[in-house]
Parts: sequence; structure tokens; C-alpha cells
Amino acid sequence: MSGIHLMLVGAVSSVAGAEYLVVAGAGGGGFDMGGGGGAGGYQTGAGISITPGTTYTVTVGAGGSGSSGSGSRGSNGNNSVFGSITSTGGGGAGTGVGGVASGNSGGSGGGGGGNGLQGAGGAGTSGQGNNGGTSGPTYESGGGGGGASQAGESTTTSNNGGTGGNGSTAFDGNKYAGGGGGGARTTSFAGGTGGDGGGGRGAGSAGGSVAGSANTGGGGGGGSGTSGSNTGAAGGSGIVIIRYADTNPAASSTTGSPTITVSGGFRTYKWTASGSITF
Repeated sequence: MSGIHLMLVGAVSSVAGAEYLVVAGAGGGGFDMGGGGGAGGYQTGAGISITPGTTYTVTVGAGGSGSSGSGSRGSNGNNSVFGSITSTGGGGAGTGVGGVASGNSGGSGGGGGGNGLQGAGGAGTSGQGNNGGTSGPTYESGGGGGGASQAGESTTTSNNGGTGGNGSTAFDGNKYAGGGGGGARTTSFAGGTGGDGGGGRGAGSAGGSVAGSANTGGGGGGGSGTSGSNTGAAGGSGIVIIRYADTNPAASSTTGSPTITVSGGFRTYKWTASGSITF
């Protein structure tokens, strides 16, 4: 994982154990027996460092749109960035019709589309996520999108949608970057469950596809093969968090309206929209 070293102005020359979390926007679900969207790339670590007086741009990636027609995959999510750390947007999922069954690569890969096409799951990015699940060839549901800690489920033995891969628990105690569930063959079968960490459910017997949760980097659910429930859902947007010991000084300015808390011995900045920070 990438890293930068946090240096603050004043008597304090460095901050031991300063931490970051950078989660990208997730991929959208596929159309008509579509795969689940891949989770946004997930990177976290400690020992980051910032040059005093420098302004650092914070980019919070938007989620990709779900596919609403044949011949198109779900869209990839957008990257999230803090300093030198870039997390890659999640891969859009393959669709079950129109010859675009394979999922896109991304932070985590999108699931493959079904309809007997054996769509391959997209590849995840090393250190950020995992591969999407493959569909078919005999069964017709979509594969699950990959998550931060687990690959998406393949659907080689079931008409139920593949389960999205689970996300990871960050230093704030919340789980992020779960993959989207794949769409079922029809609404007589179960859509895939979204992975823990904001992944949306795939369409099936419980209803239509569900979008990934905002500011989690959770993938969007895939559409089923039943008309009216065949549209893929959007991926969730990302998030950027940094924190360090509260014995160190606060930033001199921020933009983007981050949530700033001082609790449990830490000073924490959390962005749910793009902005900046100056130390």
C-alpha cells in the first residue's frame, strides 16, 4: 500500500501511528441476470506524513451507475485520493444479454453476467480488493462482485445470484467495501446478498436490485432476468478518513466540510465529499 509520513507544524515534529482510510467509489450492477458491482478499492495504514504548510486535495469517488439495457455493463466507480494514496474505483458488472458478460476490473472486480454466457468476474487490484465471481455456464444467474477481504461468489451451481464478497473493518469500527450481489435467473430465485460493508442485494425473489450504501464503497446489486426487475443498481460512493493522536495540533484549515471529532485520544477528519486539508 502507498503511504505518506505525517509531519505537523510547531513543537511536534512527527506523529507516530497516524492512520488513513481511502475507499473508492464502487461499480454498478449489470442488467438482466447481471453480476454484482465490484467494491471500491480499499486502502488503510499507519505512519502517514504530511509536509507542514502544504494543502492536500481530498477526492471522494462517486459510485458507478447500474446498467439499464442490453449491451452495456455497469459503470466503474471513481477513484478516491488522499496525498499520494489512490484507491481504484470498483469494477462495473457484466450483463446477461448483449455480449458483455464479463465484469470489469477495478479496486475489486465486477461479477460476470449470466444467461448461460459464463461471464468471467473482473480482476481486483492487488492490495485493494478481490476478483468478482464467474457465472454459468449451465446456470443463468450473475456472479457476486468482489469485496475488500473476499472474492465474489461464482454461480456455477445455482440459479440464485452470487453473494458479494465481504468488506473489511477499518480503525473506526465500521466495515467498508463489500461487493454487490448478483442478479437471479428470474424473480423465482434469490438475488445474491450484498457483501458486508455496504454491498447491495441483487434482484430476485426479495425485490429489485439495491444500490451500494453511500460512503462505504459497496457494490451495486445486479438485475434479474425478469422484466421490471432487470436493471442493475448503482455502486456506493467512497470515503476518506485520517486520524492521529489528539496531543498533536489541529489542521489550520479544511474544505469539503469533513466531520471533525476529538475522541478516544484521536483527532479524526472524515470526508464524505471532496475537499482539502492544510496543516
